[in-house]
Amino acid sequence: MQFKLRLTTRLILDAVSGPFFFGILIFTLIFVAGDLLFQAARLIIERGVAFGVVLRLFFYRLPEVMILTLPMSSLLAALLGMSTLAGGSELIALKSLGVPFKRILRPIIFASLIVSIAAISLNETLVPMTSVAADRLMRYEIMKNQASAVQEKVFLKTEEKGALKRVLYIDHMDTSQGVMSGVIIHEFENDRMVRTLTAQKGVWQKESKDAPGQWWIEDGRLYDVKEDGQVNLLLKFSRQILALNLSPEQLQRSTRKPADMSAHELWAYIKQADAVGANGRNLSRLWVMFHLKLAVPWACVIMAVLGAGFGAVQKGRGRSGSGVGFGISVVIVFAYYVVMSMCRALGESGALPALLAGWMPNLIFFAVALFFALRVDKI
Repeated sequence: MQFKLRLTTRLILDAVSGPFFFGILIFTLIFVAGDLLFQAARLIIERGVAFGVVLRLFFYRLPEVMILTLPMSSLLAALLGMSTLAGGSELIALKSLGVPFKRILRPIIFASLIVSIAAISLNETLVPMTSVAADRLMRYEIMKNQASAVQEKVFLKTEEKGALKRVLYIDHMDTSQGVMSGVIIHEFENDRMVRTLTAQKGVWQKESKDAPGQWWIEDGRLYDVKEDGQVNLLLKFSRQILALNLSPEQLQRSTRKPADMSAHELWAYIKQADAVGANGRNLSRLWVMFHLKLAVPWACVIMAVLGAGFGAVQKGRGRSGSGVGFGISVVIVFAYYVVMSMCRALGESGALPALLAGWMPNLIFFAVALFFALRVDKI
């Protein structure tokens, strides 16, 4: 019996492994051909950007693209793998030996869990770094800092000897005018937040043309944060100097967008901002972004189960070719991202709780996947 189970697992993994790597290749090529290659060609032809610089931009963007292809590839692998086994009557043979479909699903779920964990790991490590590198390469080497001077929701982290010292968040910044609004600063000691400062506005001022300037923040409050998390208001101020030795241009180069943060960094910032009563709508957008950073990688498991169930029910309808399977995968993935976009918009507007907005697409498609999986043994 143990030998039969091992043989079943090997049979299933062999059936899905080839289509999975094929899916990564073909979906990555589609994204690359549809966006990155067009952008690269335009930069070389219209702006005369060196090929080496464009090649660097291409490789910086590639990890982010590949992360998007993993749920698609999981779906395609399970769908084509199960369709192949169904068309070759292997599923019928397994059923005649008393192997239920839930047993057939185990290797697929296990393999897709590994893919999801790998996707989360990359999202937390490699993708934030390459996204920041690509953004800075595009703005400062390719566009020669001619990009828009206005930035939304920028983030700057300061460390000293590997320890976090300060986190600066700016809701809106106009580099050309030297003005920022919605300023929140968290100060840390021994990796614990001890003070928080909020200000409605920040202005860059220079006493003379040759003198170094300084930031002044206006209409602010300073809070003390106790070890138990309690936040107490220490003082209010109308105007004071901000200890930030960066000009607007240097600040623009150093800051990060929430979209470029890892889920862990984003969660830490949101919790800190929530403690001092940051703008609720802005927090809703950040919470939705946080949940999506976790939900999208786990879609690999859901898409794999959906693809397996959908592919297996084709056994009575003839063998599906790879072209048909690819087309079905594209339609399903398109539907998933449409639902995800709608839920995201509802979550950011506050019409849906952020948790539900981030995870609802997974819940909906899991229900569909469960429907097809339960049908297999009944056919």
